[in-house]
Order: sequence, then structure tokens, then C-alpha cells
Amino acid sequence: MAINNQTIEVNIDELVLHGFSPLERYQIATDLQIELTRLFTGKGLPASFNKGMRIDRLHAGSFQSGNGNKTISIGSQIAGSVYDSFSTEKNKALK
Repeated sequence: MAINNQTIEVNIDELVLHGFSPLERYQIATDLQIELTRLFTGKGLPASFNKGMRIDRLHAGSFQSGNGNKTISIGSQIAGSVYDSFSTEKNKALK
């Protein structure tokens, strides 16, 4: 994705989802990508991206689905957790 004339790449090799139908996985992944793009575009790049980083493993936490479209809600929540993790001290150590 291109943000402010910078190109960044976020590669998620594996997204493990418990409690969801296999049929929902593609929609959740698409919603995750859309929300991550929105967050990077709207909030900008975290300072840790200036140095480059690699996170080998990230636990995005547990999420509650609402009464609306469950996959959009979950994809957005995962994206928020991933975006927030880029600037945490815990994950800086995983570079």
C-alpha cells in the first residue's frame, strides 16, 4: 500500500481464527486489509516503521462480535490491534 508517497508492505503469513466458519475466513481477511489500509492512511505510519521492523508472532487478542456483520467487526478489530501493536514496546523487541 502507498501512504504519503511511501510504499509499505505488511505481510501476514497466517491468520489463526478460532470459532469461525471456514467460509468466513476470506471475508475477515479482506475486512482486515481494508481497515489496515484505512488506519495507515488516516493515522499515518507508526514511528517504528522508520527503522523497519519484523514481528515474528503477534497475538491480536480476543474479540466480541456484535449483532451486525460479524466478519466486518472482527476484521476491523483485528486490524486495530495489529496497527496498535506496531508501536508497543513489547513488539519492538521482536525486530
